[in-house]
Amino acid sequence: MSYWFEHSIVGAGRLPLFCFFVALIVTFVCTRINVRLIRAKIGWFRNVSVGEMHIHHVVFGVVLMLIGGVTGLIVGAASQAWFAVAASVFGVGSALVLDEFALILHLHDVYWEEEGRTSVDAVFVAVAVTGLLLIGLKPLVVDFGGLVDSSLVIVLNLALAVITLLKGKIWTGLVGLFVPFLLVVSAVRLARPGSPWAHWFFAGRNPRKLARAVHREERWRRPVIRAKIAFQEFVSGRHDLPSTRKRRGHT
Repeated sequence: MSYWFEHSIVGAGRLPLFCFFVALIVTFVCTRINVRLIRAKIGWFRNVSVGEMHIHHVVFGVVLMLIGGVTGLIVGAASQAWFAVAASVFGVGSALVLDEFALILHLHDVYWEEEGRTSVDAVFVAVAVTGLLLIGLKPLVVDFGGLVDSSLVIVLNLALAVITLLKGKIWTGLVGLFVPFLLVVSAVRLARPGSPWAHWFFAGRNPRKLARAVHREERWRRPVIRAKIAFQEFVSGRHDLPSTRKRRGHT
């Protein structure tokens, strides 16, 4: 393990990315534990308030992201150790901001409502993309040994990624940036029924394809979504409880 860390992380110059990755995950988990304790009104865990104003933790996240980002710009790659410290601070701030991503998106407090699951999705996406970068994968890049212009490959992969995302396949589109073969498969396969692609090309034009898309969604996609929601609720708590409008426990 130490050999892998020394050569694959430190030796490859990925220590700042690794520190960001760890800080992001640890901060998110600790934040969710904290807000669940606040929600359950356990012990001394309470919201942060100034007078009657509730200070959301996204505020602290923005401040930490600015501190970490500016520090990283000042330090640069000259000192990997200090750059790693800056990346850690940035990771803490990013976790706090992404944990309230749904509040920023909807511009009102939906933290414990069903829309609040968007925040957990945002954190999962950030963790997945950072993890892929950490193991050495590069987005949109495929090496054909100089037989094909690399810029052409990047443009083609980007176009396939856009098509995949328009077809409603968010996770496949994001992971496909690092594994382009997935983009090829997803771009040619059927779109999800609620996607922009289905709205443009299926609704009113091709009802048979729309019916196939709905059938595939119910047979294959829904069980995966239920499993994802179950995992989200295990990590972050329920987001659709009837009493959530009166119980706003979070910092």
